[in-house]
Amino acid sequence: MKREPLTEYGSAMKGFHWLVVGLLVVQYALGWTMPELRRGMPPEGLVNLHLSFGVAIGAVMALRLGWRVLTPQPPGDPSLPAWQEKAAAAVHGLLYLLVFSLVLTGWADASRRGWQVTLFGGVDLPALVATGSPTGRALGEMHEALVTVLLVLVGLHVAAVAAHVVLWRDRIMDRMMPHTRSRT
Repeated sequence: MKREPLTEYGSAMKGFHWLVVGLLVVQYALGWTMPELRRGMPPEGLVNLHLSFGVAIGAVMALRLGWRVLTPQPPGDPSLPAWQEKAAAAVHGLLYLLVFSLVLTGWADASRRGWQVTLFGGVDLPALVATGSPTGRALGEMHEALVTVLLVLVGLHVAAVAAHVVLWRDRIMDRMMPHTRSRT
C-alpha cells in the first residue's frame, strides 16, 4: 500500500511548536517582570522561575529538533516561490539557533553568578562556567542582546504567516495548526 505524501506537520511537531510558543511567552513575561539582577542576589522567585523555564525550553527544543531529524517532515509547498522557501528555511534555522543560544547564554550567566540552575527545583544542572567567570559575564551580556534579536525574528515569522493568511490566502499556516488532521 502506497503512503500518501505528507502535506502538513504531524501532531508531535505541532505540539512541540505550540508548546515552545507558550513557554517563550511565559519566559518573556518572567524576564520583563523579574527584578533587576544584582551582585550577590540569590535566584529566588521570578528569577528562579525564569531559569527553570529556560531549562524547559531547551529540553523541549532538543526534543523537537530530535523529532524533526528522526521522522519524516512534509516537503516545502511546491506553489511557493523559491525565495520564500529559502527565506523560511533561513528563518526557521535562525529561530532554532537563537533559542538554543539564549538557553546556553542564560545558563552560563547564572553559572558565573554562582547560581544552581535547576528544572523547577527537581533536576540540578551542572555549571557551564566557573563562578565569577569573565566568559560567563560576556555570555550574560550576549543573552540580553539575543533577547531582542529573537523578538525581531519572531516578529518576521509572524508577519510572514500573516502575509500568507491575509495577502496570499494560501494554506501554509494550516500545516502547523493543531486543528488540522495529520497522519503522524
